[in-house]
Amino acid sequence: MSHRGSRVLKVASLARVEGEGALHLRVDGDVVREARLSIYEPPRFFEAFLRGRAYTEPPDITARVCGICPVAYQMSACAAIEDACGVTVDRPLRELRRLLYCGEWIESHALHIHLLHAPDFFGCAGAVDLARTQRAAVERGLRLKQAGNAVLDLLGGRAVHPVNVRIGGFYRTPAPFELRPLAERLRRAADDARETVRWAAGFDFPDASVDADFLALAAPGTYAVEEGTPTALRPDGARTAFPVRAFLDHVREEQVPHSTALHARLDGRRHLTGPLARFAISGHALSPTALEAAREAGLATPGQDSVCRNPYRSVLVRAVEVVYAVEEALRIIDAYEPPPRPYVPVPPAEGTGHGATEAPRGLLYHRYRLDGEGTVTDVRLVPPTAQNQGAIEDDLRRAAQSALAGQALSDDGLTHLCERVIRNHDPCISCSAHFLDLTIDRTRHQGRGPCPTARTS
Repeated sequence: MSHRGSRVLKVASLARVEGEGALHLRVDGDVVREARLSIYEPPRFFEAFLRGRAYTEPPDITARVCGICPVAYQMSACAAIEDACGVTVDRPLRELRRLLYCGEWIESHALHIHLLHAPDFFGCAGAVDLARTQRAAVERGLRLKQAGNAVLDLLGGRAVHPVNVRIGGFYRTPAPFELRPLAERLRRAADDARETVRWAAGFDFPDASVDADFLALAAPGTYAVEEGTPTALRPDGARTAFPVRAFLDHVREEQVPHSTALHARLDGRRHLTGPLARFAISGHALSPTALEAAREAGLATPGQDSVCRNPYRSVLVRAVEVVYAVEEALRIIDAYEPPPRPYVPVPPAEGTGHGATEAPRGLLYHRYRLDGEGTVTDVRLVPPTAQNQGAIEDDLRRAAQSALAGQALSDDGLTHLCERVIRNHDPCISCSAHFLDLTIDRTRHQGRGPCPTARTS
């Protein structure tokens, strides 16, 4: 069947994506004319209904933005509000926040690697299909996710939408004896994490590269998780850093006609957040164990000449980050001494505060304006997936164009390729049996004009 004419591939609904979206791909002969990731989920108005709330409420409210990454929203909200009130949280409490965040990285990455992304590398329809031939790997992924959930459950009060986080720290901090069983579980998880890297290193990675700018937090002497300075890395190796308070001066959002989610640009250019960006910018600050795992997996120590820009290999970087998150969690637990108080008092103050942390999928920014009584008067939330949407569209266009060069790719083949490209970026994916429900409008050039010949779904 020839595909030399014009065709339009429409994905009516994207599953395994948290939210509602569609894909539109228009191909004219061998040329990809348009690739759109259309987000049509109705606006959720979090920024609007946070206005008028007490300054103590955003950590609990914004946790509901995402069921996969609630800690990221809580930590960014706390950082921004504490910044507005001029309060610095004690180091022991910041370490406990980092431990909680490590738990989220572990469970989120384990979910993506083993249940959502790995099936693509084995030609499987999903995790159930994968388990028929890779049962040990799937079970390992479930154990890792359970270990991450255990961290959230102990420190956060529950694994989904934690309730123990508050401005200034926690409502309650754990006793040392409560952490000992968790440490034992994480030591077993460390073996699973290293084995996951070795397993993922054996995947067959297609050749690909993204040319977007990278954006991630960077922190002196450590791999940035719960705090840091926004740092951009251009494809030519140039780096720029700016304060968190200047985030909106550099990352500008715009509305596009085909999406209810805003698209963002970094200083006028497409940019990408997430594991590839973190590894390129701060990979040298990983722990020795994580760096050794990265080298053994074929990921060179980050530097200008060794930046990994292959989005298919992002699954491997995530696996390395799991090794790091488990080791970092154990480091914090081993050095833990109960802080003298579970939280630092945060009196209300008039001001504007900014906070940014590294969600598993990338940099998450919050800004809050408070009046003198601590009432929220204005809010801006910039999640990583919204920032990445433009870069994902560019990646889709390049991948489809490269695949079509010199070959006639079927509609099914092109659809499968687009599924993989989107999954590479892990745009808040949730579990589902199928990724794309495909509708195709196909036209063929016959004589002097196009003639629509088929519509399938």
